Amino acid sequence: MQVENRKKENNMNIRLIKKHFALALTALAIIGTTACNERKFHVDGTIENAADSTLYFENMSLNGPVKVDSVKLSADGSFSFDGKAPSAPEFYRLRIAGQIINIAIDSTETVNVKAQYPGMASQYEVSGSDDCTRIKELAIMQMQLQSQINMIANNPQLGADAVNDSINNVIENYKGIVKTQYIFKEPMKASSYFALFQTLYAGGQSLLIFNPRSSAEDVKVFAAVATSWDTFYPNEERGENLHNIAIEGMKDVRLLQSRMAGTTIDASKVQTTGIIDFTLADNKGVQRSLSSLKGNVVLLDFHLFANEKSMQRIMMLRELYNKYHAAGFEIYQVSVDPDEHFWKTQTAALPWVSTRVDENTQKVLQLYNVGQIPTFFLLDKNCNVVKRDVQIKDIDAEIKALL
Repeated sequence: MQVENRKKENNMNIRLIKKHFALALTALAIIGTTACNERKFHVDGTIENAADSTLYFENMSLNGPVKVDSVKLSADGSFSFDGKAPSAPEFYRLRIAGQIINIAIDSTETVNVKAQYPGMASQYEVSGSDDCTRIKELAIMQMQLQSQINMIANNPQLGADAVNDSINNVIENYKGIVKTQYIFKEPMKASSYFALFQTLYAGGQSLLIFNPRSSAEDVKVFAAVATSWDTFYPNEERGENLHNIAIEGMKDVRLLQSRMAGTTIDASKVQTTGIIDFTLADNKGVQRSLSSLKGNVVLLDFHLFANEKSMQRIMMLRELYNKYHAAGFEIYQVSVDPDEHFWKTQTAALPWVSTRVDENTQKVLQLYNVGQIPTFFLLDKNCNVVKRDVQIKDIDAEIKALL
């Protein structure tokens, strides 16, 4: 009898062990599946002539470079790194000593790099990412700019004033090219963000090419990218950082302008705004700045009255204006109609701010990355862009939340 009871106990224990083992295997399988399904990016390739060199893979965080991984290269120079896919473009670099290749990662892409050491900073090919291709172009352009500046600075035939004027000219030409061909063209791209933080070495120190602390025009460039990143990557740390830089830049520029004018302003009382400000003439010829509406919830509308669906859109805007104007809601409308007389006729009875861009003020469209018409942006009372039309499902609810 005792033997039979022991057999039963043993059988029960075996069954329990098998059950727990099966559960453990299931748990491991779930963990394994989760790990396998984790979205990752990959960076691989080869670097020739770099046997026994240590290749570092570093994340360019807002606080500086952070080592992610490294590998001692073999004779064939092959390497492979991976990481968790980011929710917004993130920046990394491959580095051997002082030679650097900058890389942008967006989602789960695989970036392939082929380079030659010791000149890998310029002698490399990259595939798998259009952004990385553009960043390479910008990096090489920056190197060429640095060479130009060095040549000018070391020219014995130029006096100090001529050197400064020549350097300023080549820098402004460079900035003009980068703004039109990269930043304003696609401000939401990682390459546009990268361009903002390119530097030059001069006077024994590293200087930003686009300097929002001393140039009102450069502040607008930072603000344009910040606004675009808010639209495409809301609540991301890099976008918020850009906004902070632009806002502080506005403050610094105003203080600088005050000093140059021989007046004094208390820095603590300088008012700054996250808005990308501009001024256009309204349909009565009065200059109207967007910032003049600060303190109200603003719908910034880009419109074409010649569009066949214009009437329906104007009716929708009228309904919103009638509902919420008394509570502090305003509309600032920018027309792209080529016929000024037609535009004035169409807007004569409209109760909101009606302005128009022409060939001299087209830059406004670039500042807000307007790629199609009609489109609108919703701004809060502090003049910050909150959302673009494509992000809004219920316009009434969005306006009420901001009032």
